[in-house]
Amino acid sequence: MIATRVLCRPFTSRVMNGTIMKDAVTKGPTFPRYGHNHLMGRGASELTLKDHVYFSKATASGAGRNGIVESNGDKPLKLVMDTPKAAGGKGEGQNPEQLFAMGYSACFLGALQLAASRVDKRELVEQAKVNAAVFLGHPEDPNMDGFGLRVELTVEGCDDDAIISAAHEFCPYSRALTQGADVKVLKL
Repeated sequence: MIATRVLCRPFTSRVMNGTIMKDAVTKGPTFPRYGHNHLMGRGASELTLKDHVYFSKATASGAGRNGIVESNGDKPLKLVMDTPKAAGGKGEGQNPEQLFAMGYSACFLGALQLAASRVDKRELVEQAKVNAAVFLGHPEDPNMDGFGLRVELTVEGCDDDAIISAAHEFCPYSRALTQGADVKVLKL
């Protein structure tokens, strides 16, 4: 087995714990708002894990984006994948962007609820919904081949900016996209 290390490029270096999250909700966010790539090339470091509380494993087989994906876990899931019609496919199955949007929106909603509960404002998110839009497209950089993603989250039913910002800093999906993720590609 050969291991190759791949790093999702970090966009920011901020790491948040429960105390900092509570401060972010009560005092307001302390991170800069200069756009999605404001720390690129500034020595930002990736987020690493000291342990794990859960892991999920999925296997893709067949024709890639038009194949089959299966996951493990308490309730295994098997899906037929298909390229969306808008991208030249038949659109007869799910696609990775749908699955990513579903996971991100669910995770962010959980982070939103946690952020509100940490400052005793659970009622502010009781009716909240999180919509995730995942866009697949070509990178602006003409030297970069292939595709990239852009994500837009829309929070409904919660108007508290501090709670939303704290949720964004706490959510594992947000962290992976803004702080990088430790990704290893292994060859068997």
